[in-house]
Amino acid sequence: MHPLTDTLWPGVLLWVVLYISDYWCTLTCARMYRGGVQHVVAFEGSYELTPYYQKDVDALRWMSPRFVVALVASVSVLVALWSVSRQEAASAYAFGLGALVLVEAAVHVRHVRNLYIFKRILAHDGVSGRIEYARSFALGLSGLELLGFAFAYLAAWLAEPNAFLAGGVVGCLSLGAQHMLRARGGTRSAGVAPQ
Repeated sequence: MHPLTDTLWPGVLLWVVLYISDYWCTLTCARMYRGGVQHVVAFEGSYELTPYYQKDVDALRWMSPRFVVALVASVSVLVALWSVSRQEAASAYAFGLGALVLVEAAVHVRHVRNLYIFKRILAHDGVSGRIEYARSFALGLSGLELLGFAFAYLAAWLAEPNAFLAGGVVGCLSLGAQHMLRARGGTRSAGVAPQ
């Protein structure tokens, strides 16, 4: 028995908590970025990599209608997958949940790292100089990290095959590939201006 995937609500609740936490961490880091981090680490364009959320993050909007719509839509997809998995495809829900939750796990590692680095920068503790990231570089780095998580999840899946891990592999591969493709489509700028 798998308590996360054998019933609907534990997985949905975990997803909702992770999704809200992701947005909260993004806004917290964006606020720190504007509060002084940008003078040490500068990102070309928006701090947020996902175009769908850039306007809300740039405005530091704690209550985002886009976020609410995406959250309701993703929960609806999980509920639909649960319904299908009970009738036809036994692992559809576990796969979908894994694709969402395990991508969020990878993103949360980045948030924890950024929170640590940004806090140290603001405290003038152990970081000096200035670095500028072109948008294409930031996207490429994000894609590389996500592909790394995909391969870690693949290794775990090879040891213990299940739909949840398979979803994580596919989710991270998909988002990582998207970021890599967007990075290849970007141009290298001569300099990055702080927001």
